[in-house]
Amino acid sequence: MSQTHSGCLDGLRILDLSRVLAGPFCTQSLGDLGAEVIKIEQPGKGDDTRHWGPPWFHGESAYYLSCNRNKKSVTINLQAEAGRALIRQLAAHSDVLVENFKVGAMAKWGLGYADLRAINPRLIYGAITGYGQTGPLAPRPGYDFIIQAQSGLMSITGEPDGEPCKAGVAVADIVTGLYAQNAILAALLHRERSGEGQFIDIALFDAQISWLASATMNYLVSGEPPRRHGNAHPNIVPYQTFKTADGFLALGVGNDGQFQRLCEQLDLPELAHDARFQTNAGRVKNRQLVVEILEKIFLRRPAAEWVEQLTAAGIPAGPINTIAQALAEPQVAAREMIVEVRHPSGEPLKFLGPAPKFSATPARIQLPPPLLGQHTEEVLREILELNEDEITQFRHQQVI
Repeated sequence: MSQTHSGCLDGLRILDLSRVLAGPFCTQSLGDLGAEVIKIEQPGKGDDTRHWGPPWFHGESAYYLSCNRNKKSVTINLQAEAGRALIRQLAAHSDVLVENFKVGAMAKWGLGYADLRAINPRLIYGAITGYGQTGPLAPRPGYDFIIQAQSGLMSITGEPDGEPCKAGVAVADIVTGLYAQNAILAALLHRERSGEGQFIDIALFDAQISWLASATMNYLVSGEPPRRHGNAHPNIVPYQTFKTADGFLALGVGNDGQFQRLCEQLDLPELAHDARFQTNAGRVKNRQLVVEILEKIFLRRPAAEWVEQLTAAGIPAGPINTIAQALAEPQVAAREMIVEVRHPSGEPLKFLGPAPKFSATPARIQLPPPLLGQHTEEVLREILELNEDEITQFRHQQVI
C-alpha cells in the first residue's frame, strides 16, 4: 500500500451535527477517507453515546469510541441563537453537513437546507431520520431495534420455531450510515460537474428495507412471505451450520459442482448420483433429507479438521469464531484491521482499521475520538477567525 499522506477527501470539510450511530458512522467513514470532520456537540453533555457504558476507556464509552475517530469535537449550544449563528458561519465554510434531528427541527432553528443553501449554494446537506422527510411515519423518531422489527428483518432472523431475533449489531444504523456516505460521495461528484450542492434525504426504514435485498425479492416474485430458517439459507442447500464432534462449522455450498466435491470428500457417492440432489433446486425441495444425511457425517470429526479438509478441496467452510477468535485471525493482522492509536489521555488504544484499501490515497486514522469540546477553540479561531475575547464571551454566555 502506498505511503502517501493524502486521502481521497483531503481538503473537504464535514460539519457533523449527528449523534448516536448512523450519522456518526457515516462521518467517521468520510473522516477515514481524509475529510476534516467537525463534530458539533451539546456543551456539558455531548453525544449520548459518550455515556453508553460500560465498558469505558478513560471515561469514554467503547460505543462512542467505535464511531467517532477522525473528528474534532466542538461544543455549541443550538438552543441559543448565538450558537445557531455559529453553525451558519461554519456551514458557510463547509462542503457537507450531516444531521439526524427529527423532521423539521433544523428548519425551526433556521438551520434547514433552504436556510443554509442561501448562505452556501455548494453545500451538500444530508438529513438522516427514522422514516424520511415524507410519508405518514415521517414525524416518528428512529431507533435501530424498532426499525429491525418494523422492516421485516426480525421476521426472517432466528430459529424456525423460536422467537424473532434482531441482529447482534445495530445493522439498521450501520447500513444507513453507509448509504448516507455513498450518497454524499455521489453528490460530491455531481457538485464537481455542476457546481451545485443538494439535499439528501436518508431514512433508516428505507435503508433497512433496501438492505433486505433477496428476501424481499423472494416475496415479490413468489407472493409468499419469507420465514425464519435459522442459520440455513432459504434458496441454497446445503448452506448452513452443522454440529461437529467438538462444536460447529459453517458450510456454504453455492453450486452443483461444489456439492459434487462435497460428496467426494464425505465419501457419499450415492448422494452425488441421486437425481433428487444433483441440482440446487432439487436439494432445496429435499432439504430435510440432505441435511439429515450431512448432520450424521459431520458429527464424526472436530470442526477444525473438517474446515481444513473442505477448504483444501475448494468447498466454502469456516469456523464459528467468537469476536476474540475473529480478531485473532492472522488475516486481521495482515489486512491491518486493528490499528493502535494514542488516545488524548496519552495511552494507546486499539481501533478497527478502515475497510477499504486504496493504492494511492489510503484511508487512515489520523485522530482518535475527541474529548468533549476538545477542539472548540481551535475551530472557532482557525475557521471563523474569532479572537480570544470573543471566545471567552461565548463561554461566559454558555454558547459554547
